Amino acid sequence: MLTPDIWKRLFPSRSKSRASSKSRGYDLGHRHPLRFQSESSGGIMSIKCFNLCSGLRFLGYLMILLVAAIIAVSYCAVVVLSLGPPLLRGGLPSFLSFLLLFLFHLLLMLLIWSYLMVVFRDPGSVPENWRPVPEEESLEAGGSVAFGPEPSSSAAWPSSDGSRSGPAIGFCNQCRNGKPPRCHHCSVCQRCVLKMDHHCVWVVNCVGVRNYKFFLLFLLYTFLETTMDVLILLPSFIKFFSEAKNHSTSPGKLAVIFVAFVLNLAFAMSLLCFLVMHAYLVSSNTTSIEVYEKTKEIRWKYDLGRKKNFEQVFGTKKALWLFPLFSGEDLEQIPALQGLEFPTRSDIEI
Repeated sequence: MLTPDIWKRLFPSRSKSRASSKSRGYDLGHRHPLRFQSESSGGIMSIKCFNLCSGLRFLGYLMILLVAAIIAVSYCAVVVLSLGPPLLRGGLPSFLSFLLLFLFHLLLMLLIWSYLMVVFRDPGSVPENWRPVPEEESLEAGGSVAFGPEPSSSAAWPSSDGSRSGPAIGFCNQCRNGKPPRCHHCSVCQRCVLKMDHHCVWVVNCVGVRNYKFFLLFLLYTFLETTMDVLILLPSFIKFFSEAKNHSTSPGKLAVIFVAFVLNLAFAMSLLCFLVMHAYLVSSNTTSIEVYEKTKEIRWKYDLGRKKNFEQVFGTKKALWLFPLFSGEDLEQIPALQGLEFPTRSDIEI
């Protein structure tokens, strides 16, 4: 069930693309004059952008294989070569090896679980023909979101006074659909993503409202796992040069330990920077894209305080904070986890 879903997401069918092109005026038998001029003047640039996006999709498969290869090399170096022999000796070294192996496999299980959830979980798609409800209708219905007929091709939704609404609630000309607040169009996935943070080639997917927590847990557990690997492999790495010089250890074993240590050290250092950055983003209820939309003089309107900001990403159930899961209660009671509407500071103050 999951594999066809990610396959369709990476390689959309040609029939769907053709139908979408016709709806946008790109049909060969019915070209819009303005669009035709745009295509004729910038056709080469469009082809290059398309090739780049297609290349990023293909790169995602290589990244998944690279992640699997790094896990395999680290597993061989840590479990088989470093912790395996002391486990068979008995005594205190055996007990310490057992504890380290248990912690290693626990972190590895949580890492893989979080990674698979990021890869296969839909980051959040805009419902078909989504449109915002006028404020008067919203108050009467008790909600703020409704589904209506297919919207026009205007750049933004008209507001109650006849003017165009701002970028918070707009219209996507590429998807031919409304754009809820904090929604952005991904040129790689070719669709709008709810509360999009970024497109990650390491997970072959966008990071959005419905898998952002899983992405953060993947970063956390990968950092802890790689840091643990570095500490375990450090004594063997120190002996690497003396053993290589004296030829006391097989070249294959030395190569595996050396490569695993260098890779895990590099990932641990780089992931630490990412964790610090995303910890700041979560504390201020901001995405990587919205960093450029904020102004230093005015407090971010979605910043509700650190506790509420954290709960909008991880939920209110403390028992599930460290697991790539959401409770059904949180999904129903926290609108931010649905991705179509988000409370602001003005709503909380009122």
